[in-house]
Amino acid sequence: MAQWNQLQQLETRYLEQLYHLYSDSFPMELRQFLAPWIESQDWAYAANKESHATLVFHNLLGEIDQQYSRFLQENNVLYQHNLRRIKQHLQSKYLEKPMEIARIVARCLWEEQRLLQTATTAQQGLIFYPLWGTTSHSSSCLTLSIQDMEQKMKMLENLQDDFDFNYKTLKSEGEIQNQVTKYRQIVTEMAGLLSAMDFVQKNLTDEELADWKRRQQIACIGGPPNICLDRLETWITSLAESQLQIRQQIKKLEELQQKVSYKGDPIIQHRPALEEKIVDLFRSLMKSAFVVERQPCMPMHPDRPLVIKTGVQFTTKVRLLVKFPELNYQLKIKVCIDKESGDGAAIRGSRKFNILGTNTKVMNMEESNNGSLSAEFKHLVSSAITPASLIVTEELHLITFETEVYHQGLKIDLETHSLPVVVISNICQMPNAWASILWYNMLTNHPKNVNFFTKPPVGTWDQVAEVLSWQFSSTTKRGLTIEQLTTLAEKLLGICVIVFSGITWAKFCKENMAGKGFSFWVWLDNIIDLVKKYILALWNEGYIMGFISKERERAILSPKPPGTFLLRFSESSKEGGITFTWVEKDINGKTQIQSVEPYTKQQLNSMSFAEIIMGYKIMDATNILVSPLVYLYPDIPKEEAFGKYCRPEAQPDTEFPDPGCGECVSGNIVHSGLE
Repeated sequence: MAQWNQLQQLETRYLEQLYHLYSDSFPMELRQFLAPWIESQDWAYAANKESHATLVFHNLLGEIDQQYSRFLQENNVLYQHNLRRIKQHLQSKYLEKPMEIARIVARCLWEEQRLLQTATTAQQGLIFYPLWGTTSHSSSCLTLSIQDMEQKMKMLENLQDDFDFNYKTLKSEGEIQNQVTKYRQIVTEMAGLLSAMDFVQKNLTDEELADWKRRQQIACIGGPPNICLDRLETWITSLAESQLQIRQQIKKLEELQQKVSYKGDPIIQHRPALEEKIVDLFRSLMKSAFVVERQPCMPMHPDRPLVIKTGVQFTTKVRLLVKFPELNYQLKIKVCIDKESGDGAAIRGSRKFNILGTNTKVMNMEESNNGSLSAEFKHLVSSAITPASLIVTEELHLITFETEVYHQGLKIDLETHSLPVVVISNICQMPNAWASILWYNMLTNHPKNVNFFTKPPVGTWDQVAEVLSWQFSSTTKRGLTIEQLTTLAEKLLGICVIVFSGITWAKFCKENMAGKGFSFWVWLDNIIDLVKKYILALWNEGYIMGFISKERERAILSPKPPGTFLLRFSESSKEGGITFTWVEKDINGKTQIQSVEPYTKQQLNSMSFAEIIMGYKIMDATNILVSPLVYLYPDIPKEEAFGKYCRPEAQPDTEFPDPGCGECVSGNIVHSGLE
């Protein structure tokens, strides 16, 4: 049930409190008219972000206009008049100050929640802090609760001197009990507030931050780009500020208690536990807030992070999601690799490395675009100091970042680490190293399981298919279709029924495909490289069918008129090749499916594939030079598809092969059937 509807069902005494929440600043009529929409917006976030507040404010005006149109249709003159007046008032007062109206609405919604919970828990004597809903709203509620606590503390301080005098001179039992009651109430409320903080913190670190880290993993292997950390930083900084505020209030309790002591003083009994709890929360939050914002990556290979080469520079960036200006230039970050600690230790027999270059740096707010507290390392180099006894591309290593925070009398050791990296010594190891990165980040969100490949888990086809499609979509404008993925599944598994088939690491990357002298991944990785370097534009246009079974190819081409052709990747070329297959009629009118030997990277270096297609000719039965390629499947004229990708001066080779030799102009051999 919507919050506004619940409020309408409260007893009269609570409704009277509800009425006092609203004024001309935010009229109750508007709350009534737009209740569902108002409750669906993140007002707490808007109250802290001007750009978002502006957007929400203009959306509010739009909602008012829509509601006005509804009243116009209903011929409700009174509501029309009131709504027009409300809109004019909001525009005149908040058009230049949208964050102000956002704060007002956020406060009203928060107070409504307090009122609802008070009404439902009044008979149970419970203390309530309204923290359900979005993380942003929870953070805002904490801030408001702490403001309430500060006001109560000020009241206690004002009463303290009077109490001290009365206690020391009169020692009135009534005065003592009254003060004990006030202190007990404050202590109880503080304990409830710390529990609320614990709840919000767990939500931030165990859910929001953990979710960001998982999205970062996915983005590293080509998945959807990860959202920036700015919003998380806002939430975590707000929570950290709230914790320091409540810690100061706990210290004030100690000051009040030191003025006078009496039997049963609840401050003496409970303040140490409150102090310990808030310090533990703050330490834990600071530790969680130290993250690797950008994972290690070689600048020359930006699409393949987490693979670094010995002797080659790589970059990485760390960030503290607690944005305290007083920490600017105070935190010195040290970098190391394979720090021996617990399950993060490198597996026995793997190589050991040093980090060379500038491996210490001070965090500052000037280098980032948004003023975040970060440190970017641009000149790190790994250097092997011991040989390997394991497969190099299956070794996983951790890069660790360490620093110390000194803040308000607390010393906190911070440590974070990269996702596991693979360190190669030769660039030819890149394909298998990248396969290891894919397999790890696809199948686990464990932050530092460097022993992963001692017993790599099995993946499902759904998982593998998604990651394979990402390898194309992350560097081109087009991922893989269901039909293309089905063909790849048959290549990988050798079967048609793939839904329930598990795929082993060896099957994916180490074992040769049936009848081939190379693995599935080596073949596919070279095709990806071919697409990116030589035929990217044609792939982006959707002109390359690419992966298609022989049966499917014959089935779709056979009904088509002669000259219809399609483009597909070679199944026999380890280095990556592309070919075309077309329809023709023999002298008896029988349909034939012909293909040409694959074009490899070496050939595509000297002539673009579009020019090859446009200039491709063969000798027909009458020794006439003709082009067998007329329509790109299904029916796109060849000139329309490929003409724009040819140089004006490009001309086909005019050397004719000997009649009947079965060679094309470019020298690639024509085959009957399929390559």
